[in-house]
Amino acid sequence: MSSQPLVSNVSDTARWVAAHRAMESARPDALFRDPLAERLAGERGRVIAEVAGQAMADDWFLVARTKLIDDQVAEAVAGGCNLVLNLGAGLDARPYRMELPADLVWIEADLPDLVAEKSALLAGETPRCRLVRTALDVTDSAAVTTYLDSVLTDATRALVISEGLVMYLEEADVVALSAALTGPEIAAWCLDFSTAGVARLMTDRNEGLLQRAPWTFLPANGVTFFEELGWNASYLESIVVGAARFNRLSPPVPAEVVAAQQPDPWAPGEQPYSGVVRLTHQ
Repeated sequence: MSSQPLVSNVSDTARWVAAHRAMESARPDALFRDPLAERLAGERGRVIAEVAGQAMADDWFLVARTKLIDDQVAEAVAGGCNLVLNLGAGLDARPYRMELPADLVWIEADLPDLVAEKSALLAGETPRCRLVRTALDVTDSAAVTTYLDSVLTDATRALVISEGLVMYLEEADVVALSAALTGPEIAAWCLDFSTAGVARLMTDRNEGLLQRAPWTFLPANGVTFFEELGWNASYLESIVVGAARFNRLSPPVPAEVVAAQQPDPWAPGEQPYSGVVRLTHQ
């Protein structure tokens, strides 16, 4: 492992996230329980998390982000969504760990190698809903559109989630992905985004850990970027505010103090801001 960078590509960040899900699951006050996370993270994920934890005292954001998106999934499914499409699913295990209707269709889409690895790691495990795993380059908007045309029907009410994805895309790819999700069958799109200020903090603190997985989409106009593409923010929460609410900040800071320090998410500029947003069509 020492002969190559710990994070050699974006897919390796999925191991880092899984390692944090495993650590969270081991806590007596865990926000969620993911019995598969340790297996999915593997040794590489555990080492990445250890090195990142030494460099950054604020990698708590991975757990807070996961919980915030969990809550949006639960709310959307309770509200009638009958299909969840996870674009850039990585090593996510929500279909195995969340309380979901047995007839819910859950589609995971990611690059072929990661899909194959995950399928092998979870062979023999039973998801709690109807899980479909497919190889798809989510940066190819034409391929995404074609795939959506093949799986969505007039009866579909779909939630699209993309956790830890858009910051690794070029702005043009985010615009194209947004255009691919404009169909009436898409009830909402839940994602996280960050600004350039957060990227600078990450670069300063992680000592080059993410050099081969750089963040490239960092909208200075925050949520306004998506509204200009025809979306409304029906839910928005700062990840650091969520972490404070969940008592996951290190060191602990009162939530009201954290909230007071947050920039305007519609115009964060260069200030550090990361949020989870649920977008619906205008």
